[in-house]
Amino acid sequence: MGIRSLIIDDEPLAINVIKNYLEQINDIDVVSTFGNAIDALNFLKKEVVDLIFLDINMPLLDGLSFIKSLEHKPLIIITSAHKEYAVETYELEVLDYLIKPIPFPRFMLAINKAQKIFYNNKQSQTKINTRPFIFVKVDKKKNIKIFLDEILVIESLRDYLKISTSTDRFIIHQTHNSFIEMLPSKNFIRIHRSYTVAFDKIDVLEGNSVEVGGMRYVIGRSYLDEVKGKILNPPNN
Repeated sequence: MGIRSLIIDDEPLAINVIKNYLEQINDIDVVSTFGNAIDALNFLKKEVVDLIFLDINMPLLDGLSFIKSLEHKPLIIITSAHKEYAVETYELEVLDYLIKPIPFPRFMLAINKAQKIFYNNKQSQTKINTRPFIFVKVDKKKNIKIFLDEILVIESLRDYLKISTSTDRFIIHQTHNSFIEMLPSKNFIRIHRSYTVAFDKIDVLEGNSVEVGGMRYVIGRSYLDEVKGKILNPPNN
């Protein structure tokens, strides 16, 4: 799916110029155009766009007030005949400020910025969405997402577990066995009846202990041979 764009300008000729420019670009679709910002706001209550081309001097609601009223702000490129609003719009974190009449090469510089940010954000979001995770209940009402690649150690605390990640600690009411059954066995290794650690987070093996995240954990006697064997002779991926 390409970049969904909106054009807001009270001058039909200005809208046509931008539409004609965008026809030369494959990955930007004009979802709709509006001659005033009020209609655009009503549209955005129902639809989501990635990029807005926005004039400033318009009837009913000016472009600056329009930006301030947005709850979720997409990328915004200002298209105005007036230079004096540039500083204020940059304080509103607009992507670019184009002065009419807009030369096509200058327009493309703004489009290149928009494309770079859009696709970087999309790639980052895809990476997040594809990372395996689980939800754990940390109290009666709250469930927290934990990415599996952030888990360092799972530690038994009688009827509870302490899950240590690279960024946080969580206490949950669950048995050790039932929790580790939810985890991919190739990524985690039980080293003690009280400890399970992430295999790739083990930094040091020394004697009957391992170091994970700067902390040392004792390997249980009955687990020692298996743990050492897996660490020193890891299975092929």
